[in-house]
Amino acid sequence: MATLWGGFLRLGSLLSLSCLALSVLLLVQLSDAAKNFEDVRCKCICPPYKDNSGHIYNKNISQKDCDCLHVVDPMPVRGPDVEAYCLRCECKYEERSSVTIKVTIIIYLSILGLLLLYMVYLTLVEPILKRRLFGHSQLIQSDDDVGDHQPFANAHDVLARSRGRANVLNKVEYAQQRWKLQVQEQRKSVFDRHVVLS
Repeated sequence: MATLWGGFLRLGSLLSLSCLALSVLLLVQLSDAAKNFEDVRCKCICPPYKDNSGHIYNKNISQKDCDCLHVVDPMPVRGPDVEAYCLRCECKYEERSSVTIKVTIIIYLSILGLLLLYMVYLTLVEPILKRRLFGHSQLIQSDDDVGDHQPFANAHDVLARSRGRANVLNKVEYAQQRWKLQVQEQRKSVFDRHVVLS
């Protein structure tokens, strides 16, 4: 049991260290990178004109050069139609921060990794700890025991022993047992006695 617990701790610490190393590596790359050509662009949307179909043009240029004459290449029309064609085009200068996008993705993946570790803890480690701390037979109550006795009668004994350990898991367990007790009493009152509790 101790080797299994130690294995889970090593796995958790290894995953945490690898996530931390990946985050540091990505942040170092982000700090070295200045604005690259992909962070700014001029986008021109040109509708259909005469025999030419509509088209979207993108070009990485400065904001002052963001117009149809600098972005649309090759120009689909010639001569005097160029001005009429360009008047129909709508050009916008767009700027984005790839650093912000990457940092947001790193934060999102870190939270996802923490939730994954928590899921592994809840599915693998918590049942082992419960069996070791509380005993397997004390937490399981069959439907035959529900009858006229008090439901979850042994839960109070188990919780009385665990109250000495002041951690979040015990507080949650206590609240869960109390809630189960209340639900069981309500079911008994409604279905057996046909009385609604106020």
